[in-house]
Amino acid sequence: MALLLSIPGGIRTLDWILLLLLPAACLQAGNSAGSNRERPFGVNQPAQLSGVQGGSIEIPFSFYFPWELAKDPQMRILWKWKHFHGDFIYISSLGFIHEHFKDRLILNWTQPQTSGVLRILDLKEKDQTVYFCRVHLITRGGTESWQSIDGTNLTITHGDTTIQSPSIVTSAVTTVGLEDTEGQRNPSLVNLGGTVGVVVGTAVLITPVCVLMVVLCWKQR
Repeated sequence: MALLLSIPGGIRTLDWILLLLLPAACLQAGNSAGSNRERPFGVNQPAQLSGVQGGSIEIPFSFYFPWELAKDPQMRILWKWKHFHGDFIYISSLGFIHEHFKDRLILNWTQPQTSGVLRILDLKEKDQTVYFCRVHLITRGGTESWQSIDGTNLTITHGDTTIQSPSIVTSAVTTVGLEDTEGQRNPSLVNLGGTVGVVVGTAVLITPVCVLMVVLCWKQR
């Protein structure tokens, strides 16, 4: 700065340098402020969801934007899976459904709503992946399209399908009828044994008498 001041017209030169540097400083400050500003448009989805194999799951979504819609915005909802640039599995305007999800996708959304639900039926193990909602619409300024950045990570779990064997159930019921909870003999079983003993004893006593009567009758003839 001392060198510039020592040159004739140095102050004018310094002023020009400051004026040239000012726009660059303002531009840098503007970019810094813009980087911290949230995007005026986006898609909201839950980060994580879990479903049971064979069951169903609902993935809620909502979206927002700053633009004024055209008279006919032709809003469309599209869904991708696996990764950000993955294949489309659903396109609302075309009625398109990926072959893997045939008869298993239901979109609960109608224009001009800005929120809805994608329902997946009869969940399969291969359904475990990330799902991204994409929005397409027409504004007064032109066509706009954007989608969720992180998507929804869907986890599939296996339900408890264990069924007790009928033979085991029958055995358990029989055991309950024979023994009580303390491992002692059932009183009804003891009474049954006593009754059987009395019947057998009576039969033993009556049989010789019957035989003797038959012999006597035969001799009398």
